[in-house]
Amino acid sequence: MQRETLLTEQETALYDYLVVINPGAQIAGEVRKFKEQIAETLGIFTSRYSKAHISLFRSVFPEKFQDDFIYLLEEIAARQSGFTVYTAKFDHFDHGAVKRTIYLNIANPRPVAELHKKILEVFDLKLNSFKPHITLARAISTDEFEKVYPQFDNQLFVRSFDCRSFSLLRKPAAGGAYEVVREFRFRGEDAADGTLFNFAA
Repeated sequence: MQRETLLTEQETALYDYLVVINPGAQIAGEVRKFKEQIAETLGIFTSRYSKAHISLFRSVFPEKFQDDFIYLLEEIAARQSGFTVYTAKFDHFDHGAVKRTIYLNIANPRPVAELHKKILEVFDLKLNSFKPHITLARAISTDEFEKVYPQFDNQLFVRSFDCRSFSLLRKPAAGGAYEVVREFRFRGEDAADGTLFNFAA
């Protein structure tokens, strides 16, 4: 009798996976206050309750591939050295004529961009346009943007944090909140101390 192999519901469940750098408690707390400031004018908006982070990679795939993905990320973390991330000022993305995203700019994008590149390479994906940033308000309408952006325009927010890990998050592809799957600590040799200009793009 021929045996049929059936995929379990768990194996075929689709998840939205997100790899992020967490900026630390101080910056996360300040970003939360900026979001509260925006909410005083706009009320609830997209990304209102998301925690501060720098996105490195996002993809949707079945849960059966999760262990393979974790293995690949562990390999990257094992060779990755720590680095310092500096923030600089507020800026925004334009999404056509009707949407805007307000974000906190990263002053030294190179080490973050190189880490992003390493993750793409394990998937044999081509490099795309990538600008490391911490989102404050994502894809708000142009009218909403014009109400709140003057509070941030041309304002500096100079902070720094030591990046020693990245995290893998996931949520059901159908919707829901992200949960932490695992944190990956860097195990490469620590980068030599240097100034902001050693890391600048």
